[in-house]
Amino acid sequence: MSHNTFGHLFRVTTWGESHGAAIGCVVDGCPPLIPLSEDDIQPWLDKRRPGQSKYTTQRREPDQVKILSGVYTDADGVQVTTGTPVSLMIENIDQRSKDYSDIAARYRPGHADMTYDTKYGIRDPRGGGRSSARETAMRVAAGAIARKVVPGLSVRGALVQIGPHEIDRTRWDWQEVGRNPFFCPDAAAAGTWAAYLDGVRKAGSSAGAVIEIVADGVPAGLGAPIYAKLDQDIASGLMSINAVKGVEIGAGFAAAALSGEDNADEMRMGNDGRVLFETNNAGGVLGGISTGQPVVARFAVKPTSSILTPRRSITRSGENTDILTKGRHDPCVGIRAVPVGEAMVAMVIADHYLRHRAQTGAPA
Repeated sequence: MSHNTFGHLFRVTTWGESHGAAIGCVVDGCPPLIPLSEDDIQPWLDKRRPGQSKYTTQRREPDQVKILSGVYTDADGVQVTTGTPVSLMIENIDQRSKDYSDIAARYRPGHADMTYDTKYGIRDPRGGGRSSARETAMRVAAGAIARKVVPGLSVRGALVQIGPHEIDRTRWDWQEVGRNPFFCPDAAAAGTWAAYLDGVRKAGSSAGAVIEIVADGVPAGLGAPIYAKLDQDIASGLMSINAVKGVEIGAGFAAAALSGEDNADEMRMGNDGRVLFETNNAGGVLGGISTGQPVVARFAVKPTSSILTPRRSITRSGENTDILTKGRHDPCVGIRAVPVGEAMVAMVIADHYLRHRAQTGAPA
């Protein structure tokens, strides 16, 4: 199986399966002398960790990260990167492979079972094996390193819709994101979602979601106008996340309903000699190059395919069958996709930051 690596100068290779002994990643291209310890990575993993509320899978994984290489404790007692590959590992603790014994020869609708088996002629039915969202824990770990590569970078995410229920943007409060189990910036919407997901969960069903990622402190000039657009790579990174079915930048699809006058982000010169934009419909990217404004991206996550309602399917040998998926699953996988989306955006920006530095000879 190829294509386990993404990025150019900031390159991340992940490895491992959902029910294997461990999962891990190798981060290549991280500059030297960046302070980095396991304590810098663990808080981001704790945001994604399963089993923290009744609205996520009850699989009990502590997701304790170990740094295996790429760091050294300097004369001042500070652990810093050496410029060599940083290798990270998380042991899998709470596998229940028997939960998947009934579906070893049957394909789950909405999952990659059929396509994976068609391509490789073999698949691991235990939680999806390599194609499981368990792999995204290592993206979150690598994203913690990416955040430290770009000076002043802040990448935050929030859930803005679950099922048909959207937030009220006039009530957006970043502080609220950490106060509820949904990463929701609207306290009233979080209450609505709790009641809605209780019903979804008890019915053995699932719901989709929309996540918004905002990156502040992105310097102007990152990206390129043709085949290395910053927004192109952000869209590609977000689309690589399990269950993602759509991505938009800035105003996104809503831009199609705007006039040219309304969509264009007008500019003035600020007192500090920097460009001031009056709006940000472009989402911080024009012509594939960052403007210096916040980079804004949203992505849609489909409902979790593992549900308790029987669905029609086929067996590996081509016979018709019915299937329901037992085990521990997220009624809304979009909840834990928030820190994953943050990590993907952080890694793309870090990669473009290093590429810009390599091309121009100076940081942006």
